[in-house]
Amino acid sequence: MARWEPDARGRLMLAALALYTERGYEQTTVADIAQRAGVTERTFFRHFADKREVLFDGSGMLQDTVVAAIAAYKEAPPLDVVGAAMERAAVAMQDRRDFARQRAAIIAATPSLHERELLKLATLGTAAAAALRDRGVPPVAAALAAELGVAVFKVAFEQWITCQLDFPACIRATLDELSALHSPSPAPRP
Repeated sequence: MARWEPDARGRLMLAALALYTERGYEQTTVADIAQRAGVTERTFFRHFADKREVLFDGSGMLQDTVVAAIAAYKEAPPLDVVGAAMERAAVAMQDRRDFARQRAAIIAATPSLHERELLKLATLGTAAAAALRDRGVPPVAAALAAELGVAVFKVAFEQWITCQLDFPACIRATLDELSALHSPSPAPRP
């Protein structure tokens, strides 16, 4: 491909995913990705700090979507607000299922990427808790609701990439499971 062709960022992402799948993450270089995308290494570094960031490029958008959704919801319990925010993020991601599946497989096959994935989720939880505190939710309640929201997102994501349900439906089903966990049930027998 000629260097002037449009959507260098998109081509770099597709090239990286293909190469990570074919060769493995560790065996793929930035030069390999740039060559496959038909651009220079310099162009790669204009779009991404390193080859790892190709897989985590959407983290900022995910966090912005969740924080904006938390700010937009009116009077509701904190967990309901976070659940609705995670559902809104799922709607935004719905059309990227193939990318999400490939990305998840690459991360699962590459232990060095697990830390970055956990950091992404922790950052999302911290941002969600801050957004809840900005709404006047007490700090402990905000932290708990945010962490539960991230757990719901993570569990629903894992379901979504392996089933035919849409992502928002997976979020709702996971929230229902969470709700069932704390619903009154008969006392256990000794």
